[in-house]
Amino acid sequence: MKKFTLIVFLLLTMVMYSCDDRNDYMVIIRTEYGDMKALLYNETPLHKENFLTLAKEGKYDSTTWHRVMENFMVQGGDIKRKESSFEGVAIPPEFTDGFMHTKGTLAAARQPDNVNPDKESSPSQFYIVDGKQFSVQEMTIDEYQLNTGINQLLQQEEYDSIYQRFVEVARLKDQEQMRALAFEYIDLVESELGINLKKEVAADRLEAYTTLGGAPHLDGEYTIFGRIVEGLDVIDKIAAVPVDRQNNPAKPVYLFMEVIKVSKKEITEKYGYEYPKATK
Repeated sequence: MKKFTLIVFLLLTMVMYSCDDRNDYMVIIRTEYGDMKALLYNETPLHKENFLTLAKEGKYDSTTWHRVMENFMVQGGDIKRKESSFEGVAIPPEFTDGFMHTKGTLAAARQPDNVNPDKESSPSQFYIVDGKQFSVQEMTIDEYQLNTGINQLLQQEEYDSIYQRFVEVARLKDQEQMRALAFEYIDLVESELGINLKKEVAADRLEAYTTLGGAPHLDGEYTIFGRIVEGLDVIDKIAAVPVDRQNNPAKPVYLFMEVIKVSKKEITEKYGYEYPKATK
């Protein structure tokens, strides 16, 4: 029944906010660190219309970025914290081939798989990817198999010198150095254990995450429904604020939204977004 209610609601809002063939809507997200301009995808109509409706009605105004993780993402849109009476309905997932969690990606938050096996999206919460730039090795090597293989080899006395190297790096408590050290032994693990550690990665995905950066492990798990096309530096500034152990900013960081109408021609020419052709 709830899903039916959601569909009816979104159909009504699509009529309310539908643009003519020449125009579309974009959302300006205002913060104390600057403004971000968000482009929303037509390929994810349920998420797009839900986000536009909440933004247009001012529901997001004076909400906060309540979960912030540098080099990963900033999450906001918890309307329930501001309006205890807010009742939203989970949105069915809209996974789209080719959409990736590169820096600036706008996606819907959701509850974990154990209570949400269908990967339905939160009715209001969203996140923007901050992410990091990955090396080719990080994208193309099965690190779980690599680490398992290294652990297996380090049980043997002949590799005591390598074991000591790992012990020294472990004392520094630096995960990046530990990862870099593990990558030094890719060839050794492959030759000694007779395994192949390399993963097949599509060329466009490899290029995206080694240049733009992002959070590739989220692909196919959360619905992507837009991206930040102006103000990427604002994400970095929000992601860098001091946080507590639960990744809540020590000082509240508020956000406000404004919906603006922009011509589709300008969106395509300025931001490179090609609107999907209507299907008959």
